[in-house]
Amino acid sequence: MLSNRRLLLAVTALAPALWGTTYLTTTALLPPDRPLLAATLRALPAGLLLLLICRRLPVGAWWWKSWLLGVLNIGAFFALLFVAAYRLPGGVAAIVGGLQPLVIALLASRVLHERLTKRVLVAGATGVLGVALIVLQAQARLDPFGLLAAVGGTVAMACGIVLAKKWGQPAPPLTTTAWQLVTGGLTLLAVLLIVEGLPTEPLTATNLAGYAYLSVVGTAFAYVVWFRGLARLPAGTTAFLGLLSPVVAILLGWGLAGEVLGVWQVLGIVVVLASIAAAVGRPRASACRGGHLPHATDVPPRARRYGGRTRSAGEPVPRLDRRERAGNTHAT
Repeated sequence: MLSNRRLLLAVTALAPALWGTTYLTTTALLPPDRPLLAATLRALPAGLLLLLICRRLPVGAWWWKSWLLGVLNIGAFFALLFVAAYRLPGGVAAIVGGLQPLVIALLASRVLHERLTKRVLVAGATGVLGVALIVLQAQARLDPFGLLAAVGGTVAMACGIVLAKKWGQPAPPLTTTAWQLVTGGLTLLAVLLIVEGLPTEPLTATNLAGYAYLSVVGTAFAYVVWFRGLARLPAGTTAFLGLLSPVVAILLGWGLAGEVLGVWQVLGIVVVLASIAAAVGRPRASACRGGHLPHATDVPPRARRYGGRTRSAGEPVPRLDRRERAGNTHAT
């Protein structure tokens, strides 16, 4: 069972690792100053591809649920993410994004009734510190609109993740991911036509290769893996895996783009990895006695037989008079 959980965590971690390649792909392969075009071409083709594979549409209430989840997890998140990236230094935007595990853990404790432990809170704060060590620069300046966009994107996806966990999945992850990507992509397309408009210059082969990678690998595959893990793991646990994105981004910049990796950045990577390990690791048995009420899904204690009826653990043993004790003695 433990090995299955570790395998599920490892597979789910592929999603944020792939998202960590977005920055290098965008700067190296995509045309500049087209954030909404990049967001639309990342989401909509991926959703249509998955929809072509699954060939299934939402039913009943899942039409509006899919649209809302698509707007929160894809449409609003992608749009606000690119706005923040263009108006804020990358380090500031990454730190705001690093707050997402804490936001999700807090929302999950209220909406999903998941345990909010000191370990999760400390791991979340440590993760933000690690991201800051990796990406923050002393000369970073704050743009109020960009900061608002970064916070909005973080909160939007956090709400989308918690709602997706609360509502469950009426179909396999591939199908529900297709619904969200299509609805989110169509929303982005409408915003693109209003704000940016269609590109006036033809896209190059390099641009098309970049869009294809982001759409098929960085979005279609990554989001199927992500929502599959979200369906089987607590939302608070899944959220901490997202801290892998800045780690992968900085390592790719060092390995492929010739960027310098300093001592503070290495320390930040270690801190982030430690916070992820602390958050996703199973608590010890003693930690479960720390004042938490049992969940409805917890396995009840084994019942025992007393006096011909079943008694649950914790229920006091009924006192027997002399005659009943004698009868039980003879029965044995």
